Amino acid sequence: MPLLRIQTNSRLPHEQQRAMLATASRLVAHQLGKPEQYVMVTIEHNPAMLFAGEEEPLAYLELKSIGLPPAATGTLSRALCELIQEGLGIGPDRVYIEFSDAAPQMWGWNGGTF
Repeated sequence: MPLLRIQTNSRLPHEQQRAMLATASRLVAHQLGKPEQYVMVTIEHNPAMLFAGEEEPLAYLELKSIGLPPAATGTLSRALCELIQEGLGIGPDRVYIEFSDAAPQMWGWNGGTF
């Protein structure tokens, strides 16, 4: 049920993408205390991105999950920014993160909802 979507203007080789996806999946599961079998992660290359008027490397993340506690977003922000810095070489000052708590009845899976 957690979904981490990463958009960046930095192009990643296939093997680096795979490693980043695996690391991000484990991180999200651990940080949220959810089974990794329910975690979905996507990385999208979007060359048409601008932040602070510059095209320097940047990332935009969306983390959506059922029961995402607002009190945890600070810790999640630090962990996700470290992930992006280590995996993509993008500093935390070039990352925006949108957190979203999804209602169980508004999150579909396996022909039903949670």
